[in-house]
Amino acid sequence: MPPINVCALATDSTFNRFHGLILFWCLLILIIDGYDLAVVGVALPAIMKDMNIDATSAGIMAGSALFGTMLGAIFLGTLADRIGRPKMIAVCVALFSLFTAGAGLTSDPISFSVSRFIAGLGIGGVLPICTAQMGEFSPAKLRIRLVTLVFAGYSVGGILVAITGKQLIESHGWQWVFYVSVLPVLLIPFILKTMPESVSYLLNTGRQDELRAIARKINPERVISDDTVMTGNAVVVDKQDALVRSLFSDGRGFSTFMIWAAFMTGLFMVYALNSWLTKLMAMAGFSLGSALNFVIVFNAGAIAGALGGGWLSDKLNIKHVLLCFYLAGAIALTILGYTRSTTLLFAVVFIVGASTLGTQLLAYAYAGDFYPSAIRSTGVGFASGVGRVGAIVAPVLIGWLVSLELPLENNFMAISLAGLIGAAAVTLINQSRADSTQARKKPAVSS
Repeated sequence: MPPINVCALATDSTFNRFHGLILFWCLLILIIDGYDLAVVGVALPAIMKDMNIDATSAGIMAGSALFGTMLGAIFLGTLADRIGRPKMIAVCVALFSLFTAGAGLTSDPISFSVSRFIAGLGIGGVLPICTAQMGEFSPAKLRIRLVTLVFAGYSVGGILVAITGKQLIESHGWQWVFYVSVLPVLLIPFILKTMPESVSYLLNTGRQDELRAIARKINPERVISDDTVMTGNAVVVDKQDALVRSLFSDGRGFSTFMIWAAFMTGLFMVYALNSWLTKLMAMAGFSLGSALNFVIVFNAGAIAGALGGGWLSDKLNIKHVLLCFYLAGAIALTILGYTRSTTLLFAVVFIVGASTLGTQLLAYAYAGDFYPSAIRSTGVGFASGVGRVGAIVAPVLIGWLVSLELPLENNFMAISLAGLIGAAAVTLINQSRADSTQARKKPAVSS
């Protein structure tokens, strides 16, 4: 019997219970991840008052987790391609759950920042792994939609933290929105038991029996004997440095730099708003409850943007869709700074969410689509990690601008400039080098 290419088999498959299981775990993990990352932005006004700190110091505190996410995305995301994705997902869940809860026990900026930094390692590490996992096993015709659906969970987490924040902060104090983050550690045994391993990792370790089992789940109607040899799309990568070098091979080098630039600007917009939207709305005269309503609308817009962008990307060229989203984000942010009507403001915030956070969720899907299976976690991890430079700078820079007491619109215009730079970077990516383009040429059965 001829060898079977598992990656191509997944590309040609029809969505079934196996895909649903992966979707369930990745979506749930990203909901939790989104909660843990957005929790500081929601609690920031209360933390500033309780710890008696100024806007600049608060920006540094918010940026501590983002520095952790940068290192986590680069090193833990890359390590997942070496030790296996389920194990690394479990490590990340433990890190961000335990140390986000631990931040609620702190009473000073330094210990709070240290706890958030360690939590950030797990928050950043899990993002590229979930992208790679969903992208690897998804049918080609649904891939972008499924990956963006997973990342819509990130916005659901943002909505949950805003809802719980409205209740818990006023009744029990800001600490309680952090305490509830410990609960996801209970999921770790179930993740390890039911989450499938990546095809590239199983190929690298010679685990043919597990590959055959996965292939049967991908396509239950396909007859696969116990001696069928399973293959994949990618060449086996033996060393860690080779994984990184592969990001720049086969004509991907310049595009990799442009993806990094796009991530930097996209994450700048996202984390500027995640950290300061509540405070900026409060500066505009809204109460804490009303300001948190804007956070809910922002994340609802992000879900709509991610799902709508995913649908469009499966129908059209994802690069062109992503480019339009970056431009829309720049325009919407500029309009937001000049909008004064409360009703219209909610509509504009919804569009801002769709075209900033929604854009970044689509960018993760694009990066997962661009890199081949064997280096997918590494590729998305480095893009997410390097992009965190923008995320780290954002809360500190906007905190500094807030401290200058400039007109409100100036803060939003500063954020909008990042969207224009991101659009330029996406324009320069060579779409012909994307893995999805190459995979369409490979049959499931090798000759």
